[in-house]
Amino acid sequence: MAHPARRRQTRRRPARRFGNCDPFGGSMTAPTIEPLWTVQDVSAFLGVPVGTLYQWRHRRTGPRASRVGRHLRYDPAAVRAWVTEREG
Repeated sequence: MAHPARRRQTRRRPARRFGNCDPFGGSMTAPTIEPLWTVQDVSAFLGVPVGTLYQWRHRRTGPRASRVGRHLRYDPAAVRAWVTEREG
């Protein structure tokens, strides 16, 4: 006689409770997250054409960018850091 199909027993992890502490090491106030910049935003900030940003990305000389889906996005802090690095 075959055994009836049984669901595999898995150990459930208890839900993580962080209580009054922040798991990311910061304060408990809500962080202000600056939205990511588009190519047009960075172009306006730096005063260079959009095509130049694409050339810099191809040559790996410009500010670091990331793909979000099929869109290219820049972290504003990384763009500012790249500018200050180039100045000094």
